[in-house]
This record gives sequence, C-alpha cells and structure tokens, in this order.
Amino acid sequence: MVDVRILVTGGTGQLGSAVVARLRAAGEEVRVLSRRAAPDVVRGDLRTGRGVDSAVAGVDVVVHCATDYFGREAELAATLVEAARWAGVTHLVYVSIVGVDRVPLGYYRTKHETEELIASSGLPHTIQRATQFHGLVRTLLAGATRLPVVPVPRVSFQPVDVRDVARRLTSLAQDDPAGRVPDFGGPEVLTATELAQAVGEANGRFRRIVPLKVPGETFRAYADGGHLAPEHRDGEITFQEYLTEHARM
Repeated sequence: MVDVRILVTGGTGQLGSAVVARLRAAGEEVRVLSRRAAPDVVRGDLRTGRGVDSAVAGVDVVVHCATDYFGREAELAATLVEAARWAGVTHLVYVSIVGVDRVPLGYYRTKHETEELIASSGLPHTIQRATQFHGLVRTLLAGATRLPVVPVPRVSFQPVDVRDVARRLTSLAQDDPAGRVPDFGGPEVLTATELAQAVGEANGRFRRIVPLKVPGETFRAYADGGHLAPEHRDGEITFQEYLTEHARM
C-alpha cells in the first residue's frame, strides 16, 4: 500500500466525503477508510478492527469522521487510537458536537466519552465540535411538515453545512495538533418554528406551526441553548441556501 499523508475514516459518509473532496482539492494524498466497498476505498471495520492496521500504515494524519449511533462511538475510537499509536500517527482530528457536555442525550454522552478518550490517549490530537448539520435538521422537520398542524419544540438550532465543517477540518488536518479548538457553528441561530416554516415552504406545504414546551431534562438543556455556539457563527452557507439548492436536485 502506497504511503499517503492523510486517512479519513468514514470517508464515504456525508461529512467524510466532503472532507475527502476538500483535502484532494487542496492537493493532499488521501486514503479513505470505510466498511463499504467503493472505488479508491480501503475496506476496514472499526467495530472489529479488521483492516484498520493496514489502513493507518504510513499515515501521518487521521481525520476521524466515522461515527456510531448505537453507543459504541468510544469503542470505535479506541480501536483507531491503538492502531494509530502503532503506526506512528502524528495527528488525530476528531469531529464532535457542540453541547456534548451539556445536553444529556445518549449519543452526545458517547461523543463526550470519545473526546475524553482521545484527549487522554497520548496521541497529538485536535477536537472540533460543530453544531447540527443542515441535513439533520431538515430530516427532523420534513416529516412533521406533512401534518395538518405542525408541532415543534420551543427551542432554537444553529444548523451548519457539512461543506463548511469540511473546510474547517481540512484546515485543522493541515495544521499542528491543537487540542480542543473553538466550537464551529452555523451562520444563524433560528427557532424551530422558523426552520419548520422554511422546510414547509421549500416542500410547497404551508401549515400552521405550533411551538410547544417539551418536558424533560434533554429538552431543558436544548431550551437553555446548550447545543448552540452563537459566538462562533463560522459557517457561511445558510439553511435557506441549503434548502434552495436541494430543491433543485
């Protein structure tokens, strides 16, 4: 296997593929690790460790975009960290989520646990937290906008485009390890009502939207803005621009 400078895990996913495209456009030699077979992809499975040692061999930098929604995020990272140590990787970049230490959501807890694992691993690293992706917010609201009356939680979001996050991760991968860096957020903080209106209009559905106060510890943390980074509006592509672009696709 020919040595390359940067490995991207989850490189065929939504964020990973955007990172790979950015890195290659910047002239970097990139290796892609994925469980799925695809052209120019090294197959490997962080859940079992199969193929991971070969994937990190000869690599200087790893951008860890692979994720797990079933509570095994830290296990995947531990497998990667161990392989990276043996391979002599000099920089591990990990993308996390704004508010993982403030919002008591299971997935957030595993992301925070993974941050701590990487921070204590001894590997030179950079941890970048980002706000919720445009695509996730759109998916969450698209189903609700099919209802005659659209209930939404009385919370706000700061959606960010994956291409903007990929731009930041590319820059970090090309720079020295920096530990946990400032959060990265979308250009606007919008209420769920505003976002639902935008999604409904983009789909040609004009519905009555009813904001509701949702009980529970998780939604209290959301209502308090624990998932937001209003002082870091670093993204450039707005939610409306994203919706307009995807309406043409």
